[in-house]
Amino acid sequence: MWHLTEPIHAVLYYAPEVFAAAEALGFATATRWPSYFAWRAAPLGAAGRHQVAAAFYSFSPHMVGDHVPDAWRVAAPEQILAARYSAMDAAMRSLLGAAIDDPGLEEAAGLARRAAGVAAANSAGRPMAAANADLTWPAPPHLVVWQAVTILREHRGDGHVAALLTHGLDPTEALVSFAAIGAAPASVFESRGWTSDEWQAAAGRLRQRGLIDADGVATAAGRDLRATVEQVTDDLAAAPWAALGPNVGRFAQLIAPITERIVASGLLPAQSTLGIRR
Repeated sequence: MWHLTEPIHAVLYYAPEVFAAAEALGFATATRWPSYFAWRAAPLGAAGRHQVAAAFYSFSPHMVGDHVPDAWRVAAPEQILAARYSAMDAAMRSLLGAAIDDPGLEEAAGLARRAAGVAAANSAGRPMAAANADLTWPAPPHLVVWQAVTILREHRGDGHVAALLTHGLDPTEALVSFAAIGAAPASVFESRGWTSDEWQAAAGRLRQRGLIDADGVATAAGRDLRATVEQVTDDLAAAPWAALGPNVGRFAQLIAPITERIVASGLLPAQSTLGIRR
């Protein structure tokens, strides 16, 4: 379900309509990072760099500090959140075309909101899920679907952070160990802002624990640890989908065409730090 819904959320970081909205707010758009931190962190309010780095986990605090709290001097979180909905409305309409009026979209919105409601109720210790769950729901079904999958992906992400913490993987080690199992080339993870020295230091700590070898490839122990982290992540993310019962399959049927359109558009990168390939 995560693989099926993640591309819907990710439109926020890649659609030209969203970049246009970011530019209108006053954000630089030569790269996606100024608007990325603004769009994603805005539900937290005018959060500081330490809070955002803690919640996002995998980004270098130095990189976060390049964009937060400066983002709130460009536009207030309330302005950013309003623009987020209008930008996603334009992006989804462009991507879906006539399918935006498909009756199945309203059914999908109802199921998505049910699942997201469980995530909201089960958001203790999950700051990103809770912050998004506190937002006012939009009216159009396509935006309800988008907001719901955003809550659900942040709910899963918060649980993933908990899994990494409890298994002794700090932010840099989490990326190095993920690259070590072949989730994506190490160069893909450079987008998280860690220096080469910080990356190598994390690799050294993992080697000392017997989790990667001299070439940076995961050992059997390293693969087992990552498998355990992913299993715990999935377990912690299961309740919202379990709450739908057999309707989870119906929801998958309804949103699969949306995900297919997004993937086929070429908006999303071929590889990402999430380990999802286009």
